[in-house]
Amino acid sequence: MNRKQAPPIHAVTDLRLPRPVIHTLDNGVTVYTTSMGTQDVVRLEIVFHAGRPQEHKPLVSRTTLGLLREGAGPYSAAEIAEILDYYGSSLSTPFNMDSANLVLYALSHQLDKVLPPLVAMLETPAFPAEELDAFIQRNLKLLAEDLSKPDVVAYRQITELIFGPSHPYGYNSWPETYAQLHRDDLVHHFNTLYTCDNCEIFISGKITPEIIALLNRTIGAWNRKGKVASYLPPPIHTYPEKQWLTKPSGVQSAIRIGRRLFDRRHPDYCGMFVLSTMLGGYFGSRLMANIREEKGYTYNIYSTLDTMRYDGCFYIGTEVGNEFVKDTVQQIYKEIELLRTQPADAEEMDMVRSYLMGSLLTMLDGPFNVGEVVRTMVAEDAPFHFFEELVATVETISAQQLQELANRYLQPDDLWEVIVG
Repeated sequence: MNRKQAPPIHAVTDLRLPRPVIHTLDNGVTVYTTSMGTQDVVRLEIVFHAGRPQEHKPLVSRTTLGLLREGAGPYSAAEIAEILDYYGSSLSTPFNMDSANLVLYALSHQLDKVLPPLVAMLETPAFPAEELDAFIQRNLKLLAEDLSKPDVVAYRQITELIFGPSHPYGYNSWPETYAQLHRDDLVHHFNTLYTCDNCEIFISGKITPEIIALLNRTIGAWNRKGKVASYLPPPIHTYPEKQWLTKPSGVQSAIRIGRRLFDRRHPDYCGMFVLSTMLGGYFGSRLMANIREEKGYTYNIYSTLDTMRYDGCFYIGTEVGNEFVKDTVQQIYKEIELLRTQPADAEEMDMVRSYLMGSLLTMLDGPFNVGEVVRTMVAEDAPFHFFEELVATVETISAQQLQELANRYLQPDDLWEVIVG
């Protein structure tokens, strides 16, 4: 090996999402299995369609999920934590807009030891009143901290403006929202939505027939029946506007500029994914080169697509010194205008393609990452071949097509603008 000579660079090609093997447990729950691992460890994720769109009161979905670990069946919260720790496992309860998830990492040969408390959470969670009070108090403190941060306030404000203050994707939490939570709300949410008919299971790692049989003996014996949660997105009647919220004590201002877009299933999603990356989705992006590298106004500036199951939005975000706000906003609109009026050159197109192909490659690096991609496709009701469609778009989209998308979706009159500082 000649260490003075760099290895050859090869283009990333032929990226395909490995298809999961699908099983059905005795209780009807579908299990998506990604068996690719070489180590005796598994990642088990249970996904309930029990997010904001399905809740009957604001914050109930997140609170219900947050209290599942606080005792269930014969297990106290301390006993659940001790069992997981003793057998080298971890359990998290990540919440997103559309679903409530339980994610368990465990050694394959210890999985049978840690599944009983997990099943107890699915059957008879305690929802102790004192833990609900503690949850509320913790989150009220976090809320007070968040409301002192311009970037958090700017995000809350722009999403509320885009979707509306009563929309599941638009409402914000306030102290009075927490004050309206009661234990009966959690019990109702759980009984209605945490059922066999309203969930899927995703397991990845070194999966054997014995593991599938174990799941069937444990989770497959869970028999809480219900119905699949339904949701009809309400009409959104909001119109672009500009807001400047003053926070006199801050030395920096947060800027958010964006608009409502669409979910992952929209025919223009893949192209907008590439366009957003070119604008502000990686370190060499146009916004980063201009506002960070050339102007020195900020440490970080980005653009992103925020997609949910039923909708989505696009926004640009940064934090700059108060004296740079006006020019930063002008430079952002300048870069948007360039996207709309001038097609990207071949060198930039190649750079964006290479970056995105590398990013997509990491999404397939190992069984756990693949399992998460599979979970995303199922949870957002997208077909598995969507991944290959995204890869094909990255490889083949032209500069002219990106310019057309910029003119379609990045007109200044269609953008909301929020500045907090």
